[in-house]
Amino acid sequence: MHRVVTDLIADEVSRLRPGGSPLRALPWPPDVALHEGGLGLDSLERLSVATALSEALHLHESGVEDLLLAREHVGDWVDLAASGLAAFDARLTFRTSGSSGDVKPCTHTLASLQQEVDHLATLTAGARRVLAAVPAHHIYGFLFSVLLPARLACEAVIDVRRLTPQALARHLQPGDLLVSHPAHWALVARHAARLPPGVHGITSTAPCPDDVADSLLAQGLARLTQVYGSSETAGIGTRRDASAPYQLMPHWSRDDADDTRLLRTAPDGTVGIHTLQDHLAWQGAREFRVVGRLDEAVQVGGSNVYPAQVRQVLLGCPQVADAAVRPMAPAEGSRLKAFIVPAPGADLDVLRSRLWAWADAHLRAPARPKSYRFGARLPLQAMGKPADWPLDPPDDGDMATS
Repeated sequence: MHRVVTDLIADEVSRLRPGGSPLRALPWPPDVALHEGGLGLDSLERLSVATALSEALHLHESGVEDLLLAREHVGDWVDLAASGLAAFDARLTFRTSGSSGDVKPCTHTLASLQQEVDHLATLTAGARRVLAAVPAHHIYGFLFSVLLPARLACEAVIDVRRLTPQALARHLQPGDLLVSHPAHWALVARHAARLPPGVHGITSTAPCPDDVADSLLAQGLARLTQVYGSSETAGIGTRRDASAPYQLMPHWSRDDADDTRLLRTAPDGTVGIHTLQDHLAWQGAREFRVVGRLDEAVQVGGSNVYPAQVRQVLLGCPQVADAAVRPMAPAEGSRLKAFIVPAPGADLDVLRSRLWAWADAHLRAPARPKSYRFGARLPLQAMGKPADWPLDPPDDGDMATS
């Protein structure tokens, strides 16, 4: 509970202070104060964080949410959270990362999460310790570093986010379950050298590149289980071979009437319909590959435009190696913006001009990005998901560049 509460506080404050002063590094002891004498939260920040914690743990259902603002220390909030869950724990709410749009709440029943954990326990049987490189308040971290260790009766759960890959490799022991995400796994693959035997890895939140997975196994990782899912659905499928398709978890089934949907059988036997964010290529009734996101329309000037389609058009422009497209934030404008990774050796001045002409020739006016930013790699969040990027001041008409 302490990890869930402190991770949520840290995440919420980072949203409230974009580019501002950071909080002290985790972990925080129970006696650290929330106000200016400790973490330095002002009254508005404390209200926002208390609201987020109440939403996540449904403290309003138990009636303890009003006590949060009267308590002064992190340990007090942890105790209140535990008391609230002791009175009501039927539902929990997790927020999306915002990597593909606005952050939104996703509510799950505890029974459905436990149903998934019962299956995950069969894939991770024998784990002695869980080493977590992910925050506990996101659904992936909650499943694997809170519910699963309890289900497996693990000896310990250890936060390894502040360990270098080299230190992590020295810390690992046979029987450990390392829960991480692709960006962190890539660092482990690059810097950790040989891993001890008998260590099982779990990865989720974003696709794990095949070369990273293969490198980890070559370095001694016993196995790497990839989990496909989202905040909206929780886990959907798993695989242990990077070249293999995903296998549906037992409580999921294919909707033969609509390939954009899945059916989930709840613990009480009821069946719910869930719309997918990705296009799945099926290999039979229970095996699938993820082949790309479904187009999601956004409104620009009253017209539907599809960022995924705009990205494909930009990828066709000479000297473009990769691209990301998304709507501008409300404060930035009402059009699309693009982040471009130039091909090696590309002349940026030529590419800037070429992109504008390319968009004019291949896209309708509402679908043409009105800001281009350039960089060596696409922006990613700490857990490897696509991230937003700020506009640069325009230096060539209405084009922003970096």
